[in-house]
Amino acid sequence: MYNFLKQLITEAGDIALAHKARLADVQVTRKSEKDLVTEADVAVENFLIEHIQQQYPDHAIVGEESGSHAGADYRWIIDPIDGTTSFVHDLPFFSISIALEKSGEPFLGAVYAPVLGELFMAEKGKGATLNGNPIRVSDRSVLSDCVMTTGLACLRQNLERNNLPLMAALAPKLRGLRILGSAAMDLCYVACGRTDASWELNLNIHDIAAGMLIATEAGGTVTDFSGQPEGLPKQILATNGIVFSEMSNILSTIHNQPPENSP
Repeated sequence: MYNFLKQLITEAGDIALAHKARLADVQVTRKSEKDLVTEADVAVENFLIEHIQQQYPDHAIVGEESGSHAGADYRWIIDPIDGTTSFVHDLPFFSISIALEKSGEPFLGAVYAPVLGELFMAEKGKGATLNGNPIRVSDRSVLSDCVMTTGLACLRQNLERNNLPLMAALAPKLRGLRILGSAAMDLCYVACGRTDASWELNLNIHDIAAGMLIATEAGGTVTDFSGQPEGLPKQILATNGIVFSEMSNILSTIHNQPPENSP
């Protein structure tokens, strides 16, 4: 299954790159006012589903664009292009994300950033890799030494309780804060030590399933803001483990406060 997943996701990346090469002609539609979907998303997902069903016809599949496909025991979780806005704007920070669960537990994950040529993979209990080389989370422990990532899915969905107060509280404490636009890549960057933590609100399981396994297999922690799994993926906090407690305290305290315009 590992080799099948590796070949599958790299071939899917070639499809995404082929569409990107003719970006001006790629059809773009809207799921909502700010949330886009392209023909590349659909083409990549259709390719993935077709090949998974050919190889493993009894497996279930959940795709971002096509929804659920019935099966038993095993479930593939697919995000064909995580970071569609980056894709549409010709930015390199988009990825293909595929996770495989067995009896509800993730045991294989892959995230491929085709423009950057970076393939992150993990197998439960066997660690995580970047282009075949083992990776590990950072050992930074002081927030002022840390670079972190976050995202704005909550703003795209016009949520009243959003990420802006959290960003305002944390940004002055950090060496740097970045918004890449792909939650899957955010998790992988924590996994390989490029960043020290990442948090976001109001994601979906296809955004984080593969990256979550990659980050944890690299020695990181992935929970909700309070340190529990129950709040995933509506709250997600991925860290190197060392800065978890401080991050959890800040995020939980601020996020649990009433919105400013509440009575």
